[in-house]
Amino acid sequence: MEVALTAPKLAARVARRIESDIIAAGWPAGELFGSETELRLRYRVSRAVLREAVRIVEHHQVASMRRGPTGGLIVRAPDATPSARALVIYLAHVRTTIPDLMAARLLLESLAVAMTAGSITEEGIQRLRGTCEHEAAQPGVEIQDGLHLALGELSGNPAVALFIAVLTLLTRHYASARTLGADAVRAARADSARAHRAIVEATIAGDVALAEHRVATHLRALGDWFGADSQPPMGVVRPVDPGAGQLKLAEVVADQIRADIARAGLTEGDLAGSEQHLLDRHRVSRAVLREAIRLLEYHSVAGMRRGPGGGLIVNRPDPSASVAAIALHLEYQGIDFDALRLVRDVVELGCIEPVVARRDEPGVARRLRAAQRLDPATPADQLEELSHVFHTELAELTGNPVLALFQRILTTLAARHLHATPRSGPTPSHEVMVAEVSQVHRGIAEAVLAGDSGLAKHRMRRHLAALNTDWWH
Repeated sequence: MEVALTAPKLAARVARRIESDIIAAGWPAGELFGSETELRLRYRVSRAVLREAVRIVEHHQVASMRRGPTGGLIVRAPDATPSARALVIYLAHVRTTIPDLMAARLLLESLAVAMTAGSITEEGIQRLRGTCEHEAAQPGVEIQDGLHLALGELSGNPAVALFIAVLTLLTRHYASARTLGADAVRAARADSARAHRAIVEATIAGDVALAEHRVATHLRALGDWFGADSQPPMGVVRPVDPGAGQLKLAEVVADQIRADIARAGLTEGDLAGSEQHLLDRHRVSRAVLREAIRLLEYHSVAGMRRGPGGGLIVNRPDPSASVAAIALHLEYQGIDFDALRLVRDVVELGCIEPVVARRDEPGVARRLRAAQRLDPATPADQLEELSHVFHTELAELTGNPVLALFQRILTTLAARHLHATPRSGPTPSHEVMVAEVSQVHRGIAEAVLAGDSGLAKHRMRRHLAALNTDWWH
């Protein structure tokens, strides 16, 4: 039996179709997308599969089911919070290191201050200075992230803002595991306040180089505050407060189970508990628990194994579902091609030096060469997917899970743009596209393996600059 035909997989496919159809309809928030009966007929599935698909759509905050005589699936403005939280939990679970976290923050926050400095308004100036004043008035908080979030938002780039939000939340989670005395907290707050004011004034003055330098200095100091050899503790991601936000009870329970798995240090194949144990632990109904488990299965956190010796079994971490949800949110935010390409440039160029530094490690050269999947025999319907493999593998080879994750999100979003944008001109022949992309990928790989990061960046930059909406390599 093919796995793709099982109910959970079919429900996920139906959910993606519903979301794609809502996007194609212009994302009409507040409008009725269809009754349950209409949706069953439209997508040709059973009531059980449709309801499972609707739960996924609701979890993505794309639409929600309204019951009653005039009910149906109501389109809503999506909220990235559940998926962003899932990304944070994933990054903690795969033990993202502090150096990797700070390296990713440096790339994105340098971009944020450059964009903000070039476009800041009087209102933006007031917001930045007001944020610094507000942070200075918060006692007992050693990690101040309001300014970082404000810079991300003022950049005007939805992906930059969202990625910075994820990374500041992850930083806060890691910091929550530290125990500091009152004097250390005061010193950390004072250092942070001085650094933030300096960054703000350079940004307001439009001095991009100075603002970027001060961001780099601040993030290095933050990394030192954690410690060069600091390791992210398992279980640092605390469960969501059930009283916060508009999360359904099943979502709260799913977050609590994920936090318990992380806290216990469970890995793939470990038993997280029987159904009865989980019912007793979380004190919810069987229906709520099973909906929570379906969410965990959808996010590949864990799955329920039936029969003797069964229970909730931990899976290999896989952020695919959250990646798709984040891409949906960014699409709703109206991220355009130029904004998307700008972030992709920063992330992909940021992958070059880490891979150059690791080029002599076992397996790196083999994997980089194997990622060059295109040849004249490549089927046309696989060209787009296989052309992304090289970029994805390059990001994976950095050893930085943040860069690899963000690259996946940007690639997913790029594919959505590609399929949603009409072609504006003639498309090169299949043979020409294969030959051009193969040559470029080979040139980048050769420069990386030769240790020539400058040439590798030059070739990558030219490659990315050549991308267009008619065909995204």
